Amino acid sequence: MSGIYLHIPFCKQACSYCDFYFVTRTSEREHFVQRLVKYINSYKGSKFAEETVETIYFGGGTPSLLEPSQLEQIMEALHDIFDINEREITLEMNPDDVSAQFLADLKSLGISRASMGVQSFEPELLEFMHRAHSSEEALQCLELLSASDFNSFTVDLIYGNPGQSEEQLERDINKLLEFDPPHISAYSLTIEPKTRLGKQVELGRLAPPEDDKVAKHFDLINRRFNSYGIERYEVSNYSLPGKEAIHNSSYWEHNNYLGLGPGAHSFWWDESAERWENEQDLRKYLRDEDQPEREELSLNQLAEERLMMGLRTRKGIKKRELSERYDYKLSSRQLDYLKNREQEGKVELDEKITLTDDGIKIADAIILDLVTLH
Repeated sequence: MSGIYLHIPFCKQACSYCDFYFVTRTSEREHFVQRLVKYINSYKGSKFAEETVETIYFGGGTPSLLEPSQLEQIMEALHDIFDINEREITLEMNPDDVSAQFLADLKSLGISRASMGVQSFEPELLEFMHRAHSSEEALQCLELLSASDFNSFTVDLIYGNPGQSEEQLERDINKLLEFDPPHISAYSLTIEPKTRLGKQVELGRLAPPEDDKVAKHFDLINRRFNSYGIERYEVSNYSLPGKEAIHNSSYWEHNNYLGLGPGAHSFWWDESAERWENEQDLRKYLRDEDQPEREELSLNQLAEERLMMGLRTRKGIKKRELSERYDYKLSSRQLDYLKNREQEGKVELDEKITLTDDGIKIADAIILDLVTLH
């Protein structure tokens, strides 16, 4: 099994862009931890506990709102039930939760990789995104992280904000690169319907960023990161060689994983392939009343998913893999389409299909066109 994802659904406040499941009432953290441990124990003796676990990922929400003692209970339960031979254990954290002692405690628990949600160092952008931390806290946190025993960490950055200038983005990049991050996740701001930003756009109070401006931000990020040897290996992920995220990469390659916690997704492929999502309802989860929605996936669905995920990565997708693992052959219309995009400099086509930097800018459109043409 590639890994286990644990969704910790607590947040101090709602970020304006976030559409992940979370709650801002943090009083139920201990009850949640006890329920999560019970849920982990329920896998004892099941087929899911037979495969070796290589990665564990604490996401959210804000996992850093849990106490080290609570994280220890979760880790002990995982080791009791699953065959864990970890290559990577990641915990997402917000700058305002971090101290030198907290980082030392995480390291002692076996957590090997920190994921820091900085997003920006610009005060007005942090306010726009409704982040709980300040610019000063973000810088202090990165200093603590650099001085800690964590030699593997990643930092989140968001670009393409309405009103964000290239100069502001350049300042964010400069400050971030001072800390020699081995990995960076740089996301173009996405305005989702049910978020605070989505409602502002719907009411006409906010205009989404223009595509050409976002493209300029993307080019700036690519150029600056590449000059430091930090290369893009997926649409939104950049790393030094050998520092790519193992857990996330396994999602893209259809490896088995379990999602624990309200709103978490799981994927399992043995005789058949199945995906399920836990209900996004903490109260039901705590009462043991959640009913995961399950979906059985056909080979064709899996092939299209693998094509979509593969094209978002630097590795691309091998035509032979599509054929042998998914029984999926590109149609003549798809091949013609790819050859046309190749002439435009957006696709590289040989034994595998990969998108160039120009192609990555419009990856979603290319992928949609390609899948539709099958």
